Amino acid sequence: MISTLFYNVFYNPIYNTLVAIVSFVPWGDVGIAVILITIIIRLILLPFSLSAARAQRAMKTLEPKVKELKDKHKGDKEKEALETWALYKEARVNPFSGFLMLLIQIPVLFALYWVFWHEPFSSINIARLYSFTPVPTNISTEFLGILSVSGKSIFLALCAGATQFLQAHLMLKGTPPPSGGGMQMDFQKIMGTQLKYVFPIIIGIISYTTSGAIALYFITTNLIGALQEWYVRRKLDTEQNRSQTSVVATEV
Repeated sequence: MISTLFYNVFYNPIYNTLVAIVSFVPWGDVGIAVILITIIIRLILLPFSLSAARAQRAMKTLEPKVKELKDKHKGDKEKEALETWALYKEARVNPFSGFLMLLIQIPVLFALYWVFWHEPFSSINIARLYSFTPVPTNISTEFLGILSVSGKSIFLALCAGATQFLQAHLMLKGTPPPSGGGMQMDFQKIMGTQLKYVFPIIIGIISYTTSGAIALYFITTNLIGALQEWYVRRKLDTEQNRSQTSVVATEV
């Protein structure tokens, strides 16, 4: 049941879109198609990412008030939870928006990864195509006629690891330090170190041991993620400045 749902809702639509893109791009370049479909999917998911980022920023702003409620109702978890929820509701913040974004994003990105892993584009799986999906007449697994996306590529694997490091660096740069101390700060430092230094190595190894298509997918999604991080941060800062200017003008 779950497998059928996954293939019908995520895998088959992504595979058909990718095949259609291959039929339209110059030389039937699978590498270009991988980049284009990754960009399209990340752009579709952008509104959810922006919503989650807004909620995260708002919750960070409300942290001092949440701490006050914890101190005020120490020992009464039910009262603390009710008043914390009321605080979020008053500020129009949905603390579950980040979780909802993950629920939407994970199966889509996983299906995209799965397609690149399981479908060799040296041939097209006709059985998975819709009746209206165009079948490519030319298929090239040589990205720009230089790099193979069907076999292993140490160059693309290194680029995948490097772009993952870049994305992690931008994410951590925009993350404010924890308001608490002790274990919370130590945990955040450990997670930050793993995200910035360990995860890029893992991505590089996965990219090299699978295929150039997987590596190209990681490179594209990492670069889009870095640009998205910059865009979201800039947009939220602009909205915050406008809000502060409006409050000042009202007080005057």
